[in-house]
Amino acid sequence: MIGQQANIDNISNNLANVNTAGYKKVRAEFEDLLYQTVKTAGTPATEDTVVPVGIQLGHGVKVAATQRMFEQGPLQNTENVYDMAIQGDGFFRVQMYDGSLAYTRDGSFKVDENGRMVTSNGYWVQPDIIMPEGFLPEKITVTQDGRVSVVVPQIDPDTPIDVGQIELYRFPNPAGLTSVGENLFKVTNASGDPIGGRPGYEGMGSIAHKFLEMSNVSVVKEMVDLIVAQRAYEFNSRTIQTSDNMLQTATSLKR
Repeated sequence: MIGQQANIDNISNNLANVNTAGYKKVRAEFEDLLYQTVKTAGTPATEDTVVPVGIQLGHGVKVAATQRMFEQGPLQNTENVYDMAIQGDGFFRVQMYDGSLAYTRDGSFKVDENGRMVTSNGYWVQPDIIMPEGFLPEKITVTQDGRVSVVVPQIDPDTPIDVGQIELYRFPNPAGLTSVGENLFKVTNASGDPIGGRPGYEGMGSIAHKFLEMSNVSVVKEMVDLIVAQRAYEFNSRTIQTSDNMLQTATSLKR
């Protein structure tokens, strides 16, 4: 029952983030517990034969891992000039307030009062993308390989100027990244060191401007899993009640 409760908690978190940009669903994985061995397989039965099958009684289940699934989420056209989506492998890198680095698939960026490109929580996009003074927001363009350019009327009203280059980072084992909230991940020993590169090259995904990558959670699948987990929880509860009734019957034999 505890295992199924953990399963339901995981499903509820996936469903809660069905509209979270860049969210990657989590799959709960389980493993059986230790077994009580009543009879070991291969034990001699006679001088010439052995027991072909032993007797082992299991002691339940526990959560073995919660693995994040990094399949591509659907792209949504937002027409917002600051929005970017990654098509393929890779993460955006941001610098947090304490100077540490984090990684995200959420490309719903903004521009702060200094013209610096930031996340919704004000974390700086790395490498720095800084808009020049007097730029026209509606004239921002981002190519598939991550080049950011903008029109500045005071400099040239017709020709965009480059203001920065988006870089992506991938990991040998992205499932080993640790989630820290705010759509961010941090590096661990399990994930391996980040490998930087230009979008569209060396295995990196490309940039889709004015798009956002939405959650890869399938509502239909999660609802089916929720029904299965609920029924399994009920059946486990029923086994406890049945076992209790059997023990009551056994203890009442002497009465």
